[in-house]
Amino acid sequence: MSLSRRAFATSLVATTVVGRPRLRAVSRQGAARPATPTDLAWLSLTEAADLVKARKVSSAELVAACLDRIRIYNPKVNAFITVTGEAALARAKALDAMPASAPRGPLHGVPIALKDNIDTAGVRTTAASSVYDDRVPAEDAEVVRRLTAAGAVVVGKLNLHEFANGGTSATSYFGPVRNPWALDRNPGGSSGGSAAAVSAALCYGALGTDTGGSIRTPASFCSVVGLKPTYGLVSIRGIIPLVVSLDHCGPLTRTVSDAALMLQAMAGYDRLDIASVEHAPENYVGALAQPVKGLRVGIARVPFVDHLDDDVASTFEAALRTLASLTASQRDVVLPSTNDISLGGEMYAYHEALFAKMSGRYQIPTRRNLQNGANAKAADYVRGRWALELMRRTIDDAFKDVDVVVLPTRRHTPRTVDAALQREETDVPRNPELENTGQFNVYGVPAISVPCGFTSTGMPVGLMIAGPRFSEGRVLALAKAFEQATEWHTKRPPITPDTAVPPLAKTNGD
Repeated sequence: MSLSRRAFATSLVATTVVGRPRLRAVSRQGAARPATPTDLAWLSLTEAADLVKARKVSSAELVAACLDRIRIYNPKVNAFITVTGEAALARAKALDAMPASAPRGPLHGVPIALKDNIDTAGVRTTAASSVYDDRVPAEDAEVVRRLTAAGAVVVGKLNLHEFANGGTSATSYFGPVRNPWALDRNPGGSSGGSAAAVSAALCYGALGTDTGGSIRTPASFCSVVGLKPTYGLVSIRGIIPLVVSLDHCGPLTRTVSDAALMLQAMAGYDRLDIASVEHAPENYVGALAQPVKGLRVGIARVPFVDHLDDDVASTFEAALRTLASLTASQRDVVLPSTNDISLGGEMYAYHEALFAKMSGRYQIPTRRNLQNGANAKAADYVRGRWALELMRRTIDDAFKDVDVVVLPTRRHTPRTVDAALQREETDVPRNPELENTGQFNVYGVPAISVPCGFTSTGMPVGLMIAGPRFSEGRVLALAKAFEQATEWHTKRPPITPDTAVPPLAKTNGD
């Protein structure tokens, strides 16, 4: 009988064979069996970190397990643009060679991957665009520096919606990302490669960026955890921007504890980042243990439950019943409208020089969006910034009578990749991938998506939990309690080595 991920992690024992530690796992019947790369790959990030710390697993073994799955499954999901296998193995071996007495960070030896709009020194960073197909940064982004200082091993760079400018990850110079739960479906965007890689156990955690829902939408569609922290809590310096005033960076992981562990390493003031905000350090991992029984839960129904898919509606109501058993009370709340806040032109500001020289190298949907931004008026933008600043100063007022709010992360389940490409190329103005998520980028408050069920066709559904500014500990604690009360996070996508990749009915681009 195979072990669950948690049981496997706690039952590893080391034996010595020809002077080298070899891992074995103990089955429920007591018989020993070798630990396979697949077993190792499905560990949570926290489990992997604990086993490396205890020297029951080496970093090199974890990296090898990830690279083995990348070799098999990346051709199916197209999550990685660049795999840094040799460098990752070399770093892993160096970390394994460190004496036990040497300082070790909380992510020591654990393989992660990065969305490919996050700069990496000496490794190309493309933003999934032909415009940057040969761009090799000289310095790491600040978040990369912090994560590697904590001991993380980077195994590669992840595919995304070109320049993070969309919600499906179908529009990419490197081809569309596919959802591990159904390869004909999109994984959400723009951090689709990040969510797909974590969901398919190609890495233990990943970084994404979120301007209108680009962490939380893929988390919902791929049944993983995705956290957008408070605006300014995590540095965005060294990340190719979409809309700096709305851009966030955060983790995608398989468990809430993993997200807290990554946030712990990432958070902190960066004087050289114009978006960074000074905030006293917090213990996000420790905050997971805080009681949630006294929490007052606000249910954000208007407009967030308008036109829900039937399966999403029933799954959300079931999640509310679970939350009711964990917390003190529930009441409907209405959050401030963000419809009048427009920051048109800010996206174009970064691209202006590039667009003038090589507009033809952008994918058609991105090109169209940039052309629209070029027509924005400065006065309209200034008024939008004023409204944004006032909203962020006053958003905590919406939480006077509740401690957190909950809502469906997405109103609908993912469209097919073909349908996503067709929609993006035909210029349909409404963007359903931003419904329910974009408002929280304007608010600038922490919001997390956690798995909360599946539709009748087996597609994942996510629950979003949000709180006032800098309430990450509270949000994480409730997310953890919900996770422990359910089993959705333990489910694995049905993809196998024999799963066929559906052909595209059409391709995007020129």
